[in-house]
Formats: sequence, structure tokens, C-alpha cells
Amino acid sequence: MERIRNWLTDWGKGMRNTYRFVIMNDETFEEVGSYRLTRLNVYIMASSIFVVLVVLVTMVITFTSLKRYIPGYGDVNLKDQADQLEKRVDEAEKELAARELYIQTMQKVLTGNLDTSSDTEQEQDFEYDTSHFDFEPIPEDLALRTEMERDEMISIGENANAVMASNDNSLEDLYFATPVKGAVVSDEFQEEKGHLGIDLVGAANAPILATLDGVVMMSDYTFETGYVIGIQHDFNLISFYKHNSKLLKKLGDRVKAGEAIAIIGNTGELTDGPHLHFELWNNGKPVNPRTFIFF
Repeated sequence: MERIRNWLTDWGKGMRNTYRFVIMNDETFEEVGSYRLTRLNVYIMASSIFVVLVVLVTMVITFTSLKRYIPGYGDVNLKDQADQLEKRVDEAEKELAARELYIQTMQKVLTGNLDTSSDTEQEQDFEYDTSHFDFEPIPEDLALRTEMERDEMISIGENANAVMASNDNSLEDLYFATPVKGAVVSDEFQEEKGHLGIDLVGAANAPILATLDGVVMMSDYTFETGYVIGIQHDFNLISFYKHNSKLLKKLGDRVKAGEAIAIIGNTGELTDGPHLHFELWNNGKPVNPRTFIFF
């Protein structure tokens, strides 16, 4: 112990011994400058420089893009970004498939070709989930979509006029079944505001009923109105039932008045709660369902 103590004492004195650091001209031997140093001062200065360099390098790596070049540093963030991109691509593929199926269905309706057994099987197997959408639609985009949808309905009605023979019987003589029993009207028909039907609020999982006898001319999913079913009736009448949670009939099926065709729901972008949006079109133009149906 005594030897160690003596060594430490000598080492401490050596650290404090003063040395002179002289800078001289190599040719004239003229003294340019001299500095008094100790081993302790040199150690402290070297340690300080090292610490400053470590701090600077750490800050550069932390607050600049250089950190991306460090192996393993950005693996977690890159994985999250890749998962988000994969999810968006999957959503885009589903939406594209739904739109393509919708276009094909509308083409067959407009051409009068309702014999689509293979396609209806595809519609029944196709499930379109919209719960993962987390964006808000642009008002101008919604207005354009509504206008396009109205034009499509008008085209369908005009085509129906060409396909079905006109009849002189009065529509007031027909018996229209109520689409949802015990429902309450939450929003009225307002054509000037683009609301071409009435909204009916009913019990959860309530069945949607066909208002007249007819043939299913549309049984599909649309982005704005969710699961939609449309029925072609006599006297150039078409009825649409929108925002359903499930469709019970497929394209080309014949239905009777009062027969269940769907289940009330809350699908589609243009909805804020479970309800049925019911539209009635005559000769290619929307009419107020209250004119013919007592709710």
C-alpha cells in the first residue's frame, strides 16, 4: 500500500510539473512563441476537445438526414411507411374494382341485358369495406358526384322509357308499399337542393321492402350511397333504396310489393347515421314519394 501511495503521489506531482512549449524559427532559431503547460492542462484540454466533438457529431446525426445512413436507425420508421403505403394501395385497388363493377352493371342495364348470372355471383362474393377511410370529402367533389349520379339516374329513366311500353293508367290508382315499416321521415324531398328522395329512420336491422312489383335493375355498391338496390316497375317507374347494410336481391330478380330486398344501414360517404334514402323516379325525373305513399 505504501508503494502505491508513493506512486500516486509522484504521479500527481508529475501531472502538475510545469513545462515550456517553445516555437522557434527553424532557420534563425528566433523564438516565435512559448507556452507554459502542465500534463494536467494538456489532459483537460484534450478531454474538452473530445467531448465537444462527440456532442457536435451527435447533434449532426440527430437533427439532420445523416441518421438515415446509419444501419438499423430508420428501419422502424421505414416499416411503418411501407405498411401505410401498402394499405393505401389496397384501398385504391378495392375502390377501383368497385367502380369497374358498377360501370359494367350500368352498361348492362342501359343495354337491356339483365341475364348476368355469372356477374351476380361475383357481386355476391364481393365485399367492400369502407370503415378504414379516414379522409373528408371536398364539398366541390361531393357536388360533382351528386350531379353525375343524378345524370345517371336520368339516363336510366330515359332508357326505361324506350324499353317499357307506356301505359295510360294513373299512378294514383297504384298501391305503393311503405319501404320501411314504422319509420320516421328525417329529411324531406328537396329537388332544388339536390336531395332527390326522402330519408327514413327505422329500427336497427329493419328490412327494406319493395314499394311495387318489379325487376331488380341495380344491386351494387357506390362510394357515395353505399349498398344500393334499384327496381324497375311498370308505368315507367323506378325506385331506389340507398345506404343499406346488406342487399337481399341480385340483378335480374323479380320482386313483389312488400317483399324484403335489403337491410337498413349506414354505408356510403353521404350518410351520417343508419337510415334509408328512398327515391322514386317517373319518366326519367325524380318525384316526391309523399305524393304516392303515406309515411
